[in-house]
Amino acid sequence: MHDFFQEYDLLLAPTTAVPAVNIGQRDKSLGKGGIDWAFCPFTATFNFSRNPAASIPCGFSPDGLPIGLQIIGRLEDEVTVFRASAAFEQACPWADKYPSVS
Repeated sequence: MHDFFQEYDLLLAPTTAVPAVNIGQRDKSLGKGGIDWAFCPFTATFNFSRNPAASIPCGFSPDGLPIGLQIIGRLEDEVTVFRASAAFEQACPWADKYPSVS
């Protein structure tokens, strides 16, 4: 990651590998230790590397489920991550958008 951040300020990645699953469905697929790493392979990497990251809503799947965008920054540069998150929210407001509830 050090080499990447020598050239770039931020890295963008999905928050999860798939949209949210139905209630109770994920409980059946949990792996060893109760963690389904296949569901969230993008977040663990940055927990281990200690890079600051924020997950923000960025849209909805075709089924109306929320999709998350992960914004990752250089070590100890939380300010840039927060500024990018705020800029994205300002450019693509989501707070008043809700998926349909059935």
